Amino acid sequence: MKQFIVIFAILLTLPSVAQNSITLEECYQLVKDNYPLAKQSQLLGAQNKLDEEVVNTAKLPQLSLDAQATYQSDVIEFPLAMSGIEPLNKDQYRATLSVNQLIYNGGLTEASLNLKSAQLKTKQKQVDVNLYHLKQQINQLYFSILLAQESKLLLNAKQTQLEAKLKEVKSGIKYGVVLPSSDKVLEAELLKLSQQFQELESNRIILIETLSSLINQPLNVETEFQNPLVETKLDSELTRPELELFQFKKEEIEHSESLIAKQNYPKLLGFATGGYGNPGLNMLDNSFQTFYTAGVKLNWNVFDWDSNKKQRQSLAINKDVIDTETETFKLNTNIELNQQQKDIAKIEGFMASDLEIINLRKEVLKSADSQLKNGVITSSAYITELTNLYEDQNVLVKHKIQLQLAKANYNIIKGQ
Repeated sequence: MKQFIVIFAILLTLPSVAQNSITLEECYQLVKDNYPLAKQSQLLGAQNKLDEEVVNTAKLPQLSLDAQATYQSDVIEFPLAMSGIEPLNKDQYRATLSVNQLIYNGGLTEASLNLKSAQLKTKQKQVDVNLYHLKQQINQLYFSILLAQESKLLLNAKQTQLEAKLKEVKSGIKYGVVLPSSDKVLEAELLKLSQQFQELESNRIILIETLSSLINQPLNVETEFQNPLVETKLDSELTRPELELFQFKKEEIEHSESLIAKQNYPKLLGFATGGYGNPGLNMLDNSFQTFYTAGVKLNWNVFDWDSNKKQRQSLAINKDVIDTETETFKLNTNIELNQQQKDIAKIEGFMASDLEIINLRKEVLKSADSQLKNGVITSSAYITELTNLYEDQNVLVKHKIQLQLAKANYNIIKGQ
């Protein structure tokens, strides 16, 4: 009893800011928004923006500064007929500033940007897939909490019935109708119920705290977990995020193929170089002078030993691999859905027989109640029948929650 008081004190100290009520759908949304992994989507977006800015720098003028000082062991010598020309210095100096401007690269920059965008979609969809897998964990916790709530209600009903019966038995003992020790059996059973309450509440607290951490939302035992009305459409159409992920991976490969194809396109650049050095462009002027050059340059790799072609063939194989992964995923998911359908049908069958068993147990308990009042049976026999009824009612509640859980998992497996 002291343990129960301690647990009750803990409950009173739990945060008062916890939600008053929550639904299964809200839990789905909260884990999607608040789970640490969810931050990756924004981080990936920021990273992609930086990558795109880097790619776009190819369209901007490229500046380079060079400076050098050299000493040569020999220089150009002029014949005697040109002896009036001053010979070149063996120590030479040059500083240049060059500007290169891309004019045309066959759409390589745009292809790179398209690939970056496709890679971002793939990475963000992978985050969505990882978050989606948390839904089944949410289901397990949420319906376990509901089961604990329903079990507590049954325990309360059993406790109320035992307390009422204890009063009747004590009255029967007083008038000599019931055996003197009969009330002790009932009191012992009430103490056992107190232990069951403690264990049930302790497990419920752990489940609520785990769910609260998962969805990053304050919850406590005062929070009402609404019982969802889960509806399922038993068809084979899948809408799982993994299927979109497979499609994004194929699109990423297609953009990679386009990028590789454009790498062999001709590239046209404009350039200009200005400098100061000794000698300058005029080799006959042995003095420091300024100079500049400007022009255009064409670069075209006309033959690469089929390297480009083989890279694209390799990517095409990757697309075939993704197709096989997609088919495998669909097959395994449909098998899982079929198993889940059978579980739903099995639980529904159990529930039908549960109701029949409970009705029979009630008749037996009614008879035992009359016999106990008349001193025909002992309190132990009565408690046995009451416990049997409670356990069968608990089985029905368990099957009801299991059915809702099975339907919710079916929807998650299907992607609904």
